[in-house]
Amino acid sequence: MSKPKVVVICGPTASGKTALSIELAKRIGGEIVSCDSMQIYQDMTIGTAKPTVEEMDGIKHYLIDFVPPNRRYSVADFKKDAKQAIQEILARGKVPIIVGGTGLYVNSLIYEIEYSEMEPDEKYRKQLEERAKQEGLEKLYEEAVKIDKQAMEKVSKNDQKRILRVLEIYHQTGKTKTQQERESRQKKPEYDYRIFGITMDRQKLYERINLRVDLMIKQGLIQEVQSLIQKYDAFPTAMQGLGYKEVVEYLNGTLTKEEMIEKLKMETRRYAKRQLTWFRRIENLIWLDGLEVKEKNIAIILEEMK
Repeated sequence: MSKPKVVVICGPTASGKTALSIELAKRIGGEIVSCDSMQIYQDMTIGTAKPTVEEMDGIKHYLIDFVPPNRRYSVADFKKDAKQAIQEILARGKVPIIVGGTGLYVNSLIYEIEYSEMEPDEKYRKQLEERAKQEGLEKLYEEAVKIDKQAMEKVSKNDQKRILRVLEIYHQTGKTKTQQERESRQKKPEYDYRIFGITMDRQKLYERINLRVDLMIKQGLIQEVQSLIQKYDAFPTAMQGLGYKEVVEYLNGTLTKEEMIEKLKMETRRYAKRQLTWFRRIENLIWLDGLEVKEKNIAIILEEMK
């Protein structure tokens, strides 16, 4: 019996994933499962570029806007929730379309990676966070590289969340993150994933990113962060997200508004570059040109779906 087909559309931030996926969903009777580690959070709308009700255009979306920012949400949580959403969509005779830019989330599905449900060791994490403040994140980054060079190739030097994760996994299991992933890839994927990646001329992508940041500021990103800080007492990982930690630095007086905007643009461009590097490693991924007319890209996807 053939496995059910599931479309995956990934790509860097600001590459046009939302518009393409909604158009495709309308054409093939699809529903969208968001694959974005920031769009899961409630009250974080502008900085995560969540699709608006108008943009969704009547297409049902899953895994958006359902986790309070003061709750931890792991890759294992995502995998479980995404699998459930895929089953629901298939049960209604629709086509699941996985859409997003979080490479780790994409891999957890297409490679059936089992992430062991590790209860966070709060005490050890606090120690690490304290050390990051005292000794600097660079020091922890170097330690993580010594432990798991392969995993750290995909992690930026200022991505505190992922640096700490590599150290925590090793501390709690005695195994590296890479080793765990290798061991857990023994299972065959449950679905027939057809994977597409959006790319475009680097300069054009960077221009789009810069415009998007300006638009987020105009739409009220600073006010969004202020109200989040007032509403919630703690942010285990949400405020580490791109677009939020920079605004927090501005609100704390570490950066001027102009510096914050420039930093946000630069960090987003860097993030997009890392996303592309990540997606290039996916086998059987078919590239689409984000500057091409939607119709042409949809035709490519339909052809591959046969």
